[in-house]
Amino acid sequence: MKFRPLAVGVGIVALLGLAACGGAGSSTAGERAPQSTSENQRVVPQKSPAQAQPTSDTQEESEKDTTTAQISTFALDVDTASYGYARRTLQEDRWPAPGEIRPEEWVNAFRQDYAQPPDDGFTVHVDGAKLPSRDEAVLRVGLQTRASDAAARRPANLTFVVDVSGSMGEPGRLDLVKSALLKLLDQLAPGDQVSIVAFSDEADVLASMTPLTARGELQSAVNELTIAGGTNLEAGLVTGYQEASKAFRPAATNRVILLSDGLANQGSTEWQTILDRVKEYAGQQVTLLTVGVGRDYGDELMEQLADNGDGMAVYVSTEEEAAKLFATQLPATIELRARDAKAQVVFNPSVVESYQLIGYENRALSTEEFRDDNRDGGEIGPGHSVTALYSLSLKPGATGQLAQATVRWQDPDTRTASEASRSLQAADLAGSVWDKAPVRLQVDVVVAAFAVYLRDKKAFGLDLPTLGEHATRLAGASEDPMVTELATLIEKARSVG
Repeated sequence: MKFRPLAVGVGIVALLGLAACGGAGSSTAGERAPQSTSENQRVVPQKSPAQAQPTSDTQEESEKDTTTAQISTFALDVDTASYGYARRTLQEDRWPAPGEIRPEEWVNAFRQDYAQPPDDGFTVHVDGAKLPSRDEAVLRVGLQTRASDAAARRPANLTFVVDVSGSMGEPGRLDLVKSALLKLLDQLAPGDQVSIVAFSDEADVLASMTPLTARGELQSAVNELTIAGGTNLEAGLVTGYQEASKAFRPAATNRVILLSDGLANQGSTEWQTILDRVKEYAGQQVTLLTVGVGRDYGDELMEQLADNGDGMAVYVSTEEEAAKLFATQLPATIELRARDAKAQVVFNPSVVESYQLIGYENRALSTEEFRDDNRDGGEIGPGHSVTALYSLSLKPGATGQLAQATVRWQDPDTRTASEASRSLQAADLAGSVWDKAPVRLQVDVVVAAFAVYLRDKKAFGLDLPTLGEHATRLAGASEDPMVTELATLIEKARSVG
């Protein structure tokens, strides 16, 4: 997905109407000009909104009035780095920086229970629930690809670009990376090939593209990684992409994997220069995965690199997380299911008064771009789920179709475009989000509310104690360790805040 300026939306007030307090709305803006709105002002969106700049406390995002804008369009996103880094920050008794909170990445970090499609496309899941406030509801759009057997996937050419600059000497950085790479080498298949590039002041090719049949040589190259010098991120990426391009295999998955704290301080540190390079190689079907590490982490740069590189951004802080990513998730999700995937939700203005999309600020597209196959979307791998939450203001007593959600994507090889859709009737909304809605929907609401609270100090009308109560209840109902962790993080935020 090509670069769009990073929008930091804040001030989503009483979004789910779970308390009597009023507030302003959110936007789906991607490229927005600075704007100022009063606390309760509804903003009628323009066709191509511009990026808003963050302020300290009173930022608002526009609420979409369906009399003028009944269509919401955005590129799909499977990044989870925002959640991973914020989790570490809270665990260290620090409050996450508001600009690093992207609610969609928090929700997408949690397991969903969507049915998988029988083919290489998507299933579309649409559900929702009424909220305690009068004529308000939450809508969930879930998109799911089919998982793959790692043994049955196509071969992969993986180029690892490893940051060995001085900042990576902190415990939990390079040592974590080396351990993770060694685990991954044990999981890859004989048909795979790996190259390893290290960078500090300059870039050094430790292993040219090497078949996994020579696993010992690759393990030796990993063990050679040592700390030295500054952080010339541009040199590392350019060298890595050059290695990937020289060994490009049309029938394989070709990917560069950057492992770094994202703190560039040498070479070209002007982001756009680096992003343009990454974008160029993405156009040659070499995708990028950014893996972030470290207490001090360049979140914004790593996220934008992944966007421009047609890839995804993740963050790991422990041996357990790294092992899960490199030994379990990555071998099964190396290849792609869909290129340039986009979603479009059309609301029925006779039923929906207004809507707000939670997150995806820098993924927004115009209505016309949905079926423009030259416009970049998101790249989605096997077994990935993507969730979008909307808060809705409903017209009193309205009945009929509430919304229709459509996903459009291109086949990774042929670029043939396909679509899948599903609609939801107003009568199909669960009667109460906390009593009648599926557990996973409730979890998504709590996760999104917590993210918005950390970003804006406003949590859909909920305070942290109430969020903690819901998370604790849902941890028992779901028997999910991540939901238990969520409850712990909410309690940690109460003490830090």
